[in-house]
Amino acid sequence: MQSKIPEIIIFASGGGSNAKTIYNYSLQHGTFSVAAIFCNNANAGVIAWAQQYNLPVVVFTKQEFLQENFIQKINSYKPNIIVLAGFLLLVPQYLVQAYHNKIVNIHPALLPKYGGKGMYGHFVHEAVKANNETKSGITIHIVNEKFDDGEILLQATTALLSTDDATQIAEKVLQLEHEHYAKTIEKYLQKIIGA
Repeated sequence: MQSKIPEIIIFASGGGSNAKTIYNYSLQHGTFSVAAIFCNNANAGVIAWAQQYNLPVVVFTKQEFLQENFIQKINSYKPNIIVLAGFLLLVPQYLVQAYHNKIVNIHPALLPKYGGKGMYGHFVHEAVKANNETKSGITIHIVNEKFDDGEILLQATTALLSTDDATQIAEKVLQLEHEHYAKTIEKYLQKIIGA
């Protein structure tokens, strides 16, 4: 009997470019599948995209997310791991504990630099530019109770030119995200499931 393909759920807050890339990778490789998209922003672009592909979408408020019974919605999909892809809320302690070492996040900088509360999206790239960094990159890590603090699974770097502005830095970093996130999810699933 063939073993069941691992399933993930993706949490996103915006347009969902990483969610799309991960989903397409799952279709091409068949090593895991996306069970649902969870989104805390009713106007996020990721919702319309997910509906096009008949992916279940769970839209919720921050208040709902903070209630422990929210975990029932997550558990109903029986995910092997939870993937944060442009998700901006701090994961509450009850969820970190229930899915210990099973929540993965991507950060658009080389942690521990440019991490912590308020450091997301363009704020990160503007800080990198302001400090005249010669490189930036991505950090894929396990989520714990603190922002951007868990075990690092992968870091990848990109060289920056002195002429790069925050938007150009963002584009370079996004390329790395699309190149590495799905592969890293796949490897991590193999590691924890023993596939």
